[in-house]
Amino acid sequence: MTSLDESDTTEDPGPSGYAAARLRLLTEKAQSGPPRRTALARLTDDWLAGLFDAAAPPRGVALVAVGGYGRGELSPRSDLDLLLLHDGSTDAGTVATLADRVWYPVWDLGLALDHSVRTPAEARRTASEDLKVQLGLLDARTVAGDGGLVATLRTAVLADWRNQAIRRLPELDALCRERAERSGELQYLLEPDLKEARGGLRDAQALRAVAASWLADAPREGLDDARRRLLDARDALHLATGRATDRLALQEQDAVAAELGLLDADTLLREVYEAARTISYASDVTWREVNRVLKARSARPRLRGLLGGRGRAGAGRPGAGKPPVERTPLAEGVVEMDGEVVLALSARPERDPVLPLRAAAAAAQAGLPLSLHAVRRLAATAKPLPVPWPAEAREELVTLLGAGESTVPVWEALEAEGLVTRLLPDWERVRCRPQRNPVHTWTVDRHLVETAVRAASLTRRVHRPDLLLVAALLHDIGKGWPGDHSVAGETIAHDVATRIGFDRADVAVVATVVRHHLLLVEAATRRDLDDPATVQTVAAAVGTTGALELLHALTEADALATGPAAWSSWRASLVADLVKRVAGVLAGEEPPDPEAAAPSAEQERLAIEALRTGEPVLTLHTDPLADAPGEPEPVGVELLVALPERPGVLPAVAGVLALHRLTVRAAELRAVALPCELGDGPVLVLDWRVAAEYGSLPEAHRLRADLVRALDGSLDIPARLAERDAAYPRRRGVTAPPPQVTVAPADSRLATVLEVRAQDAPGLLHRIGRALEGAEVRVRSAHVSTLGANAVDTLYVTRPDGSLLAPEEAAGLAKTLEEALR
Repeated sequence: MTSLDESDTTEDPGPSGYAAARLRLLTEKAQSGPPRRTALARLTDDWLAGLFDAAAPPRGVALVAVGGYGRGELSPRSDLDLLLLHDGSTDAGTVATLADRVWYPVWDLGLALDHSVRTPAEARRTASEDLKVQLGLLDARTVAGDGGLVATLRTAVLADWRNQAIRRLPELDALCRERAERSGELQYLLEPDLKEARGGLRDAQALRAVAASWLADAPREGLDDARRRLLDARDALHLATGRATDRLALQEQDAVAAELGLLDADTLLREVYEAARTISYASDVTWREVNRVLKARSARPRLRGLLGGRGRAGAGRPGAGKPPVERTPLAEGVVEMDGEVVLALSARPERDPVLPLRAAAAAAQAGLPLSLHAVRRLAATAKPLPVPWPAEAREELVTLLGAGESTVPVWEALEAEGLVTRLLPDWERVRCRPQRNPVHTWTVDRHLVETAVRAASLTRRVHRPDLLLVAALLHDIGKGWPGDHSVAGETIAHDVATRIGFDRADVAVVATVVRHHLLLVEAATRRDLDDPATVQTVAAAVGTTGALELLHALTEADALATGPAAWSSWRASLVADLVKRVAGVLAGEEPPDPEAAAPSAEQERLAIEALRTGEPVLTLHTDPLADAPGEPEPVGVELLVALPERPGVLPAVAGVLALHRLTVRAAELRAVALPCELGDGPVLVLDWRVAAEYGSLPEAHRLRADLVRALDGSLDIPARLAERDAAYPRRRGVTAPPPQVTVAPADSRLATVLEVRAQDAPGLLHRIGRALEGAEVRVRSAHVSTLGANAVDTLYVTRPDGSLLAPEEAAGLAKTLEEALR
């Protein structure tokens, strides 16, 4: 099975000869994949057989490979799973000596070894108690010694497995579920475990065990290829890292892709995800069939008891004693049978192009799985839909998307047999496409389906649920194309909406919503909502109240489907505020002028007190919506600070808040002019929205005391922040990209807008404030948005006299700030 030099195994059967041959085999580029794994197993067999034979073994003893080694699937750093099997006729000392003669050379080479010494009876007893041992023995293979002894054990183990399948298969199912809960779903993880995660190599092994039980069998199409791709990826991972690891870490993915001859890490992940999806779907179908069979078997004794003598009287008739098969109609050509959705006997897919969507919609609405046979028959024989689609097809798609959580397994069944890309050809580009942003939980295609699932619960909030659901399914469809995915997605969404039969007006709405699906959350969290330009820009982009309504619902659905860090009550409140203001503009109202707005009574009271005392005055106002249990990003509280105008206020306040572990959501600075009889000079009023990172909020008097010290120089904020960072050093990980500062095209008449994108860290706003203070600009407002480890801080700045910066001044300030943050 291999073209290794004979000298490697005949002239030097010892460790050095094996090690040299092993190294040569693993470094040869001409041989990879299954041939290399088989050759490595054969090479290892020959070496171990030489060790075994050299120990002069007695009769009735065999060296047995089990597990992956038993299957001949040795990866470069795989464990050697070995069993020394003996018939019990040899004394224990002789067997132990023989074992040492085999085990120690393996250890001397630094190879991982999983070993045991047992008689056939002991092996069977251990297998009956330990499911993992049972699974390993199913692949038992003779390496050296008494082959008949091994064959007898293998026959007995298989018989035990089949006889005990009713008891052992539920154990195996539970083991697979527990492993999936612990390791996650391989097809969605940025750093997946190729072996342990759901859809990985362990699940593929479990499917082999189910097939060996003769109780049920897995769908075989594509399964062997999926296993091969995961094994190839693991081989490349072992070679790239030099370690026995199954976790495909981010920093290793480029090297693994290169080892496999793939374009890049994204191509690697996509191949891995596709393989995992095949195994996951096969597992779903297989375990559903296992549970159906087990349920039917458990019902037979009860049925015989109910039938009594009548069952015996009719025993000669075909089908006697079997309950009639119930078929419950669900839709035209679609019925429920035995807990699954199947095609009716009268269904004719070759004449009914809408049948795939009708069957899928009926299954999702009923909360039932589509049977494997039905999906395959539809994929093989269904007549293609005309373009544009008839109204019924479009309505069935909307019904499928509107079913909520039960949409997902039905969509996966359609995907497994290629029906989705046949219905929507543009889907192929997003299928299994990874998302490198750690905020995202899913691949692009699954995220789109999850967004539709979330949107289904929001359909009562909009006048056109159908447009919401289709826009949700398509909002990130442009991620498979170069450039801005929103721009590319607008064109694709226009084409898809036309294809599925919407009229021109509806097509335009879907395209607009897809183009601007990020607009509301970005404007709400990164722009000053009191600036008329913010509201007017959004209103101009959206165009109509109907599109605004759809965008509002899609924004929430998209964020909820992204992951827990993407949506919070704070973000929801900002988006709702923006939507309310934009709706007013679309209704013909003029946005209020923030320059004309008078300070609130509370702000004026604090300003008077600050002017009277000459010192900072502050107050905390708790929001009743703040800090809900489990809230990832609480609304927080309002912190008002007033003090006579002076340099260094922004960095001082931001630094004090960082020291007290308060996260800044937004900050607004304004100069309040008081009547001259109250004193000279303006008073700065800072309106902050803050939230505690953890624990309770600090007391106001402690904040004030530290702020006084920061302003008079007795509190060295940079030094204190550095001390805290040194006390809690961060773990090494992927190097963060450098910060980036840009001048945003916001069309604001009030200020120049800068966007700072940087790694989130305590004291970031303090550092920004110090840099801006040195540049002699005034900060009008700051808006902080954090997603995962990334911060996007938007700053509205002016010259000291309140005028906007010239373009060259703004560009220079952005460069200065970027250098300061590096």
